[in-house]
Amino acid sequence: MTDSADAPPPPRSANVAPPSVPVVGMVGGGQLARMTSQAAIGLGVGFRVLAGSAAESAAQVSAGTWLGDYRSLADLRDFAAGCDVLTFDHEHVPGPHLAALEQDSVQVRPGAAALRFTQDKLEMRERLTGLGAACPRFAPVRAIAEVEEFAAGSWPVVLKAVSGGYDGKGVWVCDSAADAADVLAHGAVLAGEVGLIAEEYVAFDRELAVLAARSPHRQGAVYPVMQTVQRDGICREVIAPAPGLAPGRAAQAQELALRIAAELGVTGLLAVEMFETPAGLLVNELAMRLHNCGHWTIEGARTSQFEQHLRAVLDLPLGSPALAAPVAVMANVLGGDDEDVYDRYIHVMAADPAVKVHMYGKPVRPGRKIGHVTVTGDANHRDPAELADRARRAASYLRWGKEHGE
Repeated sequence: MTDSADAPPPPRSANVAPPSVPVVGMVGGGQLARMTSQAAIGLGVGFRVLAGSAAESAAQVSAGTWLGDYRSLADLRDFAAGCDVLTFDHEHVPGPHLAALEQDSVQVRPGAAALRFTQDKLEMRERLTGLGAACPRFAPVRAIAEVEEFAAGSWPVVLKAVSGGYDGKGVWVCDSAADAADVLAHGAVLAGEVGLIAEEYVAFDRELAVLAARSPHRQGAVYPVMQTVQRDGICREVIAPAPGLAPGRAAQAQELALRIAAELGVTGLLAVEMFETPAGLLVNELAMRLHNCGHWTIEGARTSQFEQHLRAVLDLPLGSPALAAPVAVMANVLGGDDEDVYDRYIHVMAADPAVKVHMYGKPVRPGRKIGHVTVTGDANHRDPAELADRARRAASYLRWGKEHGE
């Protein structure tokens, strides 16, 4: 009888794809990978996930889950060995590791040269302004005197971490030099571990986003321009198409997203977040991956962003990004005070049977994104305000157990 301690470890992946089917490996086990796995099933392609633990969102549902650390080159190499294409649900894989994988002839999409513009905000700003894309005024800063010189007496000023920030983390709106000094006094900043840039505070009319896809054969596709609503650094809702956006401005935003994708050599999805101002559009952020702003595409577009990303990285012809309904609204579901979200499904689904609920299998913590809901319009219900109200009420009930919580 073999002692259990001497038994071989279980396989790191139970996923076996047919020999003729390519395998896409996604680094990161979050909700983006979880929803991409569903699209991979529909396409009939192999799909694997590199997750940090079996409890992560995608690891719960993907048979092709490998456990490993995205910061470990050895783990990345082991994972990539069974994949035809490597892609990502986040942008935190170290750049030198990506370069090493490319030297190993791994198909990394998007590649290291493109991803560095999302990993380094200073490089992103310099590259975009070099392309003639309008951005907020910016400058690298290391000391309070440099911040004060940048502000020139006009506050607030926005300080951003050059790397590592997301969902409002690594962004500080400073109303005074004292506020900026507090940020600069942060230990990691003092130690030089986190670089900072200062940006002008933009008094925008609203925030917009454009999602574009690009394949290795340089085919491009762009979704309708969306309006996003942010609170406390977190996207709370998305309306597609952006209500009342002039056709000329919408075309300008779409053309800009496609041009940025081409100029930066993006393969896969690119999200371009913008400010709409009286003077025009300003590019705020880039993300070279699937994005929260595109979750509505599962029900609201002819091709979801998740299927589109798989098509792009596999160099398949891209799908139609056209709307499948006149209007689509997505609202994020944030964690509330208790974990019993499932118990509230009955009310949400009975109150509005057209609401589509997507949950990520994440432990509930106050303010954490744990799912989203989508409401699409039809011939009789196409008012964005009405649809947004329905989405908000559903998301609120899932969070708080009442339809008008915050």
